[in-house]
This record gives sequence, structure tokens and C-alpha cells, in this order.
Amino acid sequence: MENRTVILNCALRLFAARGYDAVGVQEIAESAGVTKPTLYHYFGSKLGLLKTLVETYHDPFVQAVEQAAQYNGDLPFTLEKVGNVFFQFARENPVYCRLQLALYFSPRGSEAWQVIASWNERQHQQIEELFNAAVQQHGNMRGRQRLYAAVFTGLLNTCIGLWLNGYAELDEELLRNALRQFQHGIYS
Repeated sequence: MENRTVILNCALRLFAARGYDAVGVQEIAESAGVTKPTLYHYFGSKLGLLKTLVETYHDPFVQAVEQAAQYNGDLPFTLEKVGNVFFQFARENPVYCRLQLALYFSPRGSEAWQVIASWNERQHQQIEELFNAAVQQHGNMRGRQRLYAAVFTGLLNTCIGLWLNGYAELDEELLRNALRQFQHGIYS
């Protein structure tokens, strides 16, 4: 395996296990079996390494969410498609999902938060646009789209967090139950 890939994999594992701020460049280099200059050659810095990780994993995820969130006049179906994208991505990338959730709750203004913030905002906007489009058929949602997007995303991420910590299975039943509970609230 190429040094760059080994470094990325080691950094992902370490950042997800202990947090971005708790891991040093020396530890990443040792774990990857490379020197610090090699790490700096590929990424420039620890921050550059984190940015590369987030771009590598989050870009395809955000693109998949964007496709799934295209409203077609059937809100339950579209919400299910988005939920399936979240769950499938988590099953395929559990270590990254743990890191992404941790970064989301990093102190505002920290390096880690600054890296993930624009990606999270882009993802949030995609889901908010879904609710904006649904307002035409569901007028009671007007003025609540931003909140609904945050609550829906939070619900999916909470389900993923439960699964990552061994408290739930990330399956169709969990998604169906979560969506049912969410939809009871938004249609009222």
C-alpha cells in the first residue's frame, strides 16, 4: 500500500479513537511506519491531513445526499432515500463516521471544527432545500425548514451514533421507526 494511503488510514483510526487534538504528528508517523518529513511531504501538516481525510470521505457522501434529497413530490419516499444514504455510508465507513460526529461537536473555532463546518453546512443546506421544496405540498412546514433539516439530520446521526456504540442495529427497522417518529412531528 502507498505511504499516502497508509498515513491516511492510520490518521483516521487515531483521530476517530482519541480525537483530532489528542493525536500528534509523531504518533501518526510512527503508526504509519513513516517519518514526519514523509507525512509533511504528502499533507503539509496535521491540519492538511485532516482536510484530506474529510475531503476524501465527505465529498462522496455529500454528493450522495444531494442526489437522494431531490424532492419528487413524495416526502416520505425522499426522506427514506436520504436516510438510506446516511445509514449505508455509516455501514461502509464506521470509523470515519465516528470521526465526523466528533468533529461536528468540536469547539467552535477550533481547527477541527473549521474543517468540518463547511461540509456540514453544505449537507444541511441540501436537506433544508428538500423541505423548502416540500412546502408547496405541505404548507404547515413553511418557516420551519431549517429546523426540520437540523432535526432530521440529528435524528439520523443519533441513530448512527447508537449503532457505533453498540446500542442499536443500523437496519431498515431502525430507519423506518425513526422516520415514522420524525414524520409524526412534521405533519402536525
